Amino acid sequence: MKVLRSEPADCTPIWFMRQAGRYLPEYCALRERHSILQIIGEPELAAEVTLQPLERFDLDAAIIFADILPPLAAMGLEVEFVKGDGPVVRPPISLSTDVDRLAVPPAASVLSPTLEAIGIVVRELSSRAIPLIGFAGAPFTLASYAIEGGTSRSFAKTKAFMYGEPAAWRRLMTKLVTFQSDYLRAQVEAGAALVQVFDSWAGLALGREEYREYVAPYNRSLFASLERLNVPAINFSTGTAAYIEVVAEACGSAVSVDWRLPIDEYRRRLGDARPLQGNLDPAVLLAPWAEVRHRTNRILRSACTIGSHIFNLGHGLLPDTPPETVHRLVDYVHSWKEEER
Repeated sequence: MKVLRSEPADCTPIWFMRQAGRYLPEYCALRERHSILQIIGEPELAAEVTLQPLERFDLDAAIIFADILPPLAAMGLEVEFVKGDGPVVRPPISLSTDVDRLAVPPAASVLSPTLEAIGIVVRELSSRAIPLIGFAGAPFTLASYAIEGGTSRSFAKTKAFMYGEPAAWRRLMTKLVTFQSDYLRAQVEAGAALVQVFDSWAGLALGREEYREYVAPYNRSLFASLERLNVPAINFSTGTAAYIEVVAEACGSAVSVDWRLPIDEYRRRLGDARPLQGNLDPAVLLAPWAEVRHRTNRILRSACTIGSHIFNLGHGLLPDTPPETVHRLVDYVHSWKEEER
């Protein structure tokens, strides 16, 4: 929180995307009895999973265990997680009239389990001075799931709809901004100390000019609504190195970047006005410790002075990540001193 407020910090803070989840044996044991949606739908279970990594590691933040897709279910689509196939969204949006059928209900009335889980976690963490991160998916990322019916390699259906139905695209993105703004506000009211917006797919689907025309206006609108919450908001994207400046124009208290550029290059292009978050390749944590340490040193030397960088991965922890390596990395980042490395 000090880094996000541009205040002096005594070390580089660290947390991980997907830090609560499938690389932890205790989570896998829970998943043998419950589906992902069951865990998300039961506040006590979601809180338990959120807290699991904090019992193992000296992390500087928790992130609520949830998923970016339940808002689509709240708006009227069916969301299912199919083993081996990932998320499936039915029926996929293909016509402009499909957009008109999407509802925009109050988030608190349809996603209350996650909000209740936030309250439980905040009470558990109150004596430990550890902030809880709330989150939501960015409009394009949610739109792509809704149109493709799940994940995609080419995003062909999404782009065909975007180009071929521009008025319906505007209505869809506006509805998503409206719902996600309300959802993030509800998370803050439930106790989240900060929020992160995940734009996982826009950078993999679109070039700079397409992003600028079809995505950036809605991200700016979403982040503008978050400014009224008076809590930090992290702007995360992946695959956007070629036009990270355009991404950063949407605002956010910090910009979270992937591993596709060295972090000092991101800093050169974005300037010093905001903290950076990132940007170790998640696959590095599958390597021997000497390699993890080498690449971590390179990031910490390059990132900037302590107080303007949050250490994280360029995306989420992979399922095969050894928990022992996570533990070692957290302690290493906290104790890091440039003159000693």
